[in-house]
Amino acid sequence: MIVRAGHLSRSISPSGYHDEFQHRSSRLFWNQFPRRWIKMLPFLALVCFLSVGLGVNINRRDQTFEHGQKLQDLGNDQAISRFPPPRQTQQHTHDPTILRVGDEYYLYHVGEHILIHTAPSMAGPWKRVGSVLDAKSVIPKGDRAAPWAPTVITVDGTYYCYYSVSKAGCRDSAVGVATSNSPGPGHWYDHGTVIETGTGNGSEIYPYTVSNAIDPSTLVTPDGDAYLTFGSYWNGIFQIPLSKDLLSPASTTEPDERQLAWEPESLGSPNRMANNICGDPSGPHPIEGAFISYNDGWYYLWFSHGFCCNLKKDNLPPTGQEYSIRVGRSHSPRGPFTDKAGTDLVKGGGELVYGSNGDTYAPGGQAVIRDGDTDVLYYHYLNTSVGIAFQDAFLGFNPLKYVDGWPVAQG
Repeated sequence: MIVRAGHLSRSISPSGYHDEFQHRSSRLFWNQFPRRWIKMLPFLALVCFLSVGLGVNINRRDQTFEHGQKLQDLGNDQAISRFPPPRQTQQHTHDPTILRVGDEYYLYHVGEHILIHTAPSMAGPWKRVGSVLDAKSVIPKGDRAAPWAPTVITVDGTYYCYYSVSKAGCRDSAVGVATSNSPGPGHWYDHGTVIETGTGNGSEIYPYTVSNAIDPSTLVTPDGDAYLTFGSYWNGIFQIPLSKDLLSPASTTEPDERQLAWEPESLGSPNRMANNICGDPSGPHPIEGAFISYNDGWYYLWFSHGFCCNLKKDNLPPTGQEYSIRVGRSHSPRGPFTDKAGTDLVKGGGELVYGSNGDTYAPGGQAVIRDGDTDVLYYHYLNTSVGIAFQDAFLGFNPLKYVDGWPVAQG
């Protein structure tokens, strides 16, 4: 075999060809190294920089929930270190409300005809014992078979269950109420509508023209005044006085409303089909799930801020825009409620009390129960090692302590 290189020619055997070729290639490589590699150095540096950045980004967006894998990093390091994990119950729930009657706890939550569970403690074990309603809600709106977000209170031996009927993303909604002389199933009477938005009696009166009648919460003060707090998205959280029987507004023509909280900024683009009944043309204003508690001279307005429910692992909300639990306080049950910085909740204020941490993602749908001498914050949350579907949500809770009058979740 004859191999030609430049003007030289030499005869080499086939067995020596490979060694000779490697020798000449190596010599040519090192002879050309200064020019070739100096020219490539900027390009190689850029490749390394992009590779490192891409690796970090992939790690931060590793949001696989299948096969027991965890949500690796939501960029919420401050929240991970700030909040204790929930006290777990292993009870699936959504929008819970809890009463303690003697030594027994009653849990009411979203499900067919509003599900009822009982347990000997907050931690469970919870046992399903029936439902509030015996059939669909009598209100001809929304998901009548599985009313949303119940709140149950007891006044003078009567139990009141306020509930919502609606359709996701729409405010053609209503708050209804059922009553019973027992907290368990089998004795509830459905009185139907308290208030309506979108369509129906009174829906043409402000604030029902700009609000969404879901997520009811009823407060009865020590002097006997009663208030219904409600609202989701659109213009936020509103409150009206209730009649003495707690079954209707104090006035059907002059509601004496208060706007208590709102997210004034749109946190996304509006649906192109939004028409102010289904979809807000100004975009989503995710604030809902209000609840009012009382401690040591202060009324606390709790609410869920951000996006929840029917989440998709490959399209989660931006970090910090998932559900979280926030609060403001006032000396009056009617507000105005402000956060620790003094910002009115109507202007976007809200003190962050509990948010995503570790495997705990998007806690919300909260309320507070006084258990003995301790206030306990309870809520639903998603465990990222289990799943993020609606039915995957768990009941969790944390005792509260008050620091300078502000609630802090305890482990």
